[in-house]
Amino acid sequence: MNTPDQQYIMMNINYFMYNGLSMAEVVSDELLIRETQDALDLMADISCQGVMKIIVYAKNLTPEFFNLKSKLAGEVLQKFSNYRVQLAIVGDFSRYESKSLRDFIYESNKFRQINFVSSLEEAIERLAN
Repeated sequence: MNTPDQQYIMMNINYFMYNGLSMAEVVSDELLIRETQDALDLMADISCQGVMKIIVYAKNLTPEFFNLKSKLAGEVLQKFSNYRVQLAIVGDFSRYESKSLRDFIYESNKFRQINFVSSLEEAIERLAN
């Protein structure tokens, strides 16, 4: 039986192959990652299918993720790195004025484990290399 405080999140996970690599695109109109445990749960759900390359959209991350002072981005992205799951976050990051966030995005993109990209196509290309 469901309790009144349970929350159901609607999302679709599109699994596909690209150049022989398994990937998953997570599609939702809701916030999916509000805290580190949400990211771990999502990663576990997808990686149990043997997929280690995940695409999510910036709109599905809590705004606190993009405030580096909250440390949420560092905690979440560290989990992806620790479990060796590649992540691409698709969004328009030019709207963020924080120099430290822009530097964080730039540094993350250099290593290709965590990728901040502007389109699904770019996400797929980054994860395929």
